[in-house]
Amino acid sequence: MAGKIPRQFIDDLLARTDIVDLIDARIGLKKAGKDYQACCPFHNEKSPSFTVARDKQFYHCFGCGANGNAISFIMEYDKLEFVDAIEELASLLNLEVPREHGSGAPERSIEQKRSDYDLMLQSAQFYQHQLKHHKNASCVIEYVKGRGLSGETVQRYMMGYAPPEWESLCKQIGRTAEHKKQLVELKLASEKTPGRQFDFFRDRLMFPIRDKRGRVIAFGGRVMAADQGPKYLNSPETRIFHKGFELYGLYEAKQANNKLEQILIVEGYMDVVALAEQGISYSVAALGTATTAEHMQTLFRTTDKVICCYDGDRAGRDAAWRALEHALPNLKDGKSLQFVFLPDGEDPDSLVQQEGKDAFEARYNSADDFSKVLFNKLAQTCELTADAGKAKLMSEALPLISKVPSEYYQEGLLNTLAKLIGRTREQLSTKLTTPKQQHNIERKFKVTPMRRAIGLLIQYPKLATDIEYLPDLVQMKIPGIELLLQLQLVCLQHPEYTSAQLLEYFREQPEYEPLKKLAVWQHDINEQALVTEFQHTFKFIEDQCLNFRLETLLIKDKTQGLNSEERLECALLTQALTSRKPSQN
Repeated sequence: MAGKIPRQFIDDLLARTDIVDLIDARIGLKKAGKDYQACCPFHNEKSPSFTVARDKQFYHCFGCGANGNAISFIMEYDKLEFVDAIEELASLLNLEVPREHGSGAPERSIEQKRSDYDLMLQSAQFYQHQLKHHKNASCVIEYVKGRGLSGETVQRYMMGYAPPEWESLCKQIGRTAEHKKQLVELKLASEKTPGRQFDFFRDRLMFPIRDKRGRVIAFGGRVMAADQGPKYLNSPETRIFHKGFELYGLYEAKQANNKLEQILIVEGYMDVVALAEQGISYSVAALGTATTAEHMQTLFRTTDKVICCYDGDRAGRDAAWRALEHALPNLKDGKSLQFVFLPDGEDPDSLVQQEGKDAFEARYNSADDFSKVLFNKLAQTCELTADAGKAKLMSEALPLISKVPSEYYQEGLLNTLAKLIGRTREQLSTKLTTPKQQHNIERKFKVTPMRRAIGLLIQYPKLATDIEYLPDLVQMKIPGIELLLQLQLVCLQHPEYTSAQLLEYFREQPEYEPLKKLAVWQHDINEQALVTEFQHTFKFIEDQCLNFRLETLLIKDKTQGLNSEERLECALLTQALTSRKPSQN
């Protein structure tokens, strides 16, 4: 897939992207010597082990081993595929991603994805048009007004109307066989009889779901009368829509706020738009599913304060518990999780219309902190007047507390638990099992001369000019020699390459993962001695190659005999190796 985007463009993109600025904007970095540090965004930790090197344009976590360049970070942090990560980086620099011409499946895949988003946007625009021009439009608009929504809010959220006719969208969008097939694949149409499609959404108020880049990826449809079937009908998952990763209203919330100081999680689409109508433009909703770990990870990457707003009934409490469990690993220092439980029979939509923005937001003042929700839930099934109940509470609470990365929060939770079961915090601390740093890697591997040479070259590409390029050595079949020479050639052809660009060159090759490990190998070589060390190491490898060739010729001489050219080569090799000084390695 990467080959369809010109290699030169990827090189330029990495050259123009400062990885320190990129990562700092997302997680915040602090200067540490010549590099920068932070707590790793990819695993829970209490002290920073995540390092970003500006000179190498590379990041590495000494805790979990995560490492890579700017493209890798965007892929991992924003959960994007390679091409999407390229497009995201390009958009930050206001660049258009060029494409190489040619045929093949990867190119069609890229074009297909672009076509998918185009078709989804056309469908959203179709529904918007129907909201104003369908014969039922006046009734639908009256319903929307009756729900307290203005035209501005309807426009901001791209709301529309799916007509009741069976084939309205199919006839408008599915004019070719390819588009008909695409409508079915994107779950906008159903096909029970081959060749005959009908609309998936009919006679519903439509809520387009947009991803973090603002592209329409799915829809939610709401009935306007109680007897029209399920209240909400949501798009099934497709190749561009995975509901466990997306949040309705997040894109709109980001557009409406320069910085999201807080995000409110509510249950439905109508709650989100009703709150926005009243000026509460920072709410989001999960898409017909419970709040997932990915949802919470996304939210805490976006803001420091998350408020969960649920009904006060059992279903609401259960939803709150699931959200809490998924949120715990994200509760680093400075992050806040609170819960607002609404009166029975009320939802954010009805309540905000009754009492207005200020009164609704005032409810946050009496919100429950996550610790209160946690212990209230656990204590329900534990008889705290008996030792067995206290033991049960301890056994259930400690694994949850251990998931929290903030030492401050952990101490507070341990204090609360200690009071409930009659123990001291110090006693409980010894039983706390923190997430294993499977991690605290520097996973040790044997540093052979070949690995040393490759590692130094990856970390300092300019070393390639300090040794002679000897392509004939590849014939010696010494393990790793082909990769070393390929690395050297790439560096010679691209003298401006950083470590990040050099690694990117090998992304789709099997050597990529081993090269990433060598890129963060701690060599402990003084900077002034790097060139000499690299030259000595390469000389040792060259001697290995020459010895290997000489041994091969000597064995052949004993078994088959040598021709005149081989005898001359054998003599020259013997002379050369005898005259060379022994390598120190």
